[in-house]
Amino acid sequence: MTDILSEIRQALDIEAEAIRAMRERLDDSVVAAVRLMLDCKGKVAVTGMGKSGHIANKIAATLASTGTGAFFLHPAEAIHGDLGMVEKDDVVLAISNSGATEEILRLLGPLRRIDVKLIAMTGDPDSELARRAEVHLDVSVSREACPLNLAPTASTTAALAMGDALAVALLSLRNFQPEDYALFHPGGNLGKKLMTTVGDIMESGDALPIVPGSVTVEAAVKEIQAKNYGLTAVLDNDGRLASAFSLGDLMRLHTQDPSLKFMGDNVSDHANASPRSVEPGVLAARALHTMETHNIRALFVTDHDNIPVGIIGIYEVLKAIDY
Repeated sequence: MTDILSEIRQALDIEAEAIRAMRERLDDSVVAAVRLMLDCKGKVAVTGMGKSGHIANKIAATLASTGTGAFFLHPAEAIHGDLGMVEKDDVVLAISNSGATEEILRLLGPLRRIDVKLIAMTGDPDSELARRAEVHLDVSVSREACPLNLAPTASTTAALAMGDALAVALLSLRNFQPEDYALFHPGGNLGKKLMTTVGDIMESGDALPIVPGSVTVEAAVKEIQAKNYGLTAVLDNDGRLASAFSLGDLMRLHTQDPSLKFMGDNVSDHANASPRSVEPGVLAARALHTMETHNIRALFVTDHDNIPVGIIGIYEVLKAIDY
């Protein structure tokens, strides 16, 4: 068992060191690569053969799901017709650890005639692929995690990490938001988290705890007891959300005045004047983040005029998005 753990740890250490070393030698070439993809009027065609092809496929998928139009181009298929998928406004990202993969090199002449920009990701800055590209990204590693130093392991990890880093940089520059991500991930549990909005799960109508600001604390407490959220919205004269009164507020008042004389006071005098709320179109996952960040159990849902139209509780949100 000790030998197995030792081998696993050593492999992970080698791959982690490969990424750290790559990080330290980053230069303006990575900025140039991001700019080429950001300014691309077409799509990013990502290509690679063998293990690099698997990495290229994943990078293309990550780019496509984070706002950068991209597709995987199999180099062997490309030289037999699929090159027609590439147009002059595209950018090609070619991945080859050696920089000498025959199938990819055979694409370079036709790609030049199409007049597309080429980004090369290789482990050899002096390779033909690196020299013929507009931009070269150095993803070289000192050794593979494979004890024979043969199987692509650390090198594919480095290439994948670089691809992820490019996608993240592009995502940030495009100001890609959770709502944008949701559009590309409608299926499964992830889609459920990303597509469910506050309006889909909020309680409304008679379930919504609301009182006018003119009522007493006692009347507000009765409204809280009649509903199940531990608080009530307090409205102004125009029906807008002015404040909120909760059981926590009640407990603090009781601690200050055990005689309960405050029960006859106007609830507006003791309510929280800055209640948090969300609009119906906000993603439920984002509302959950707000509740967790501010340690609150429920949020009022208001329209664009700040009029309460519903309420959501943290447990209902958790259940709805299978968190």
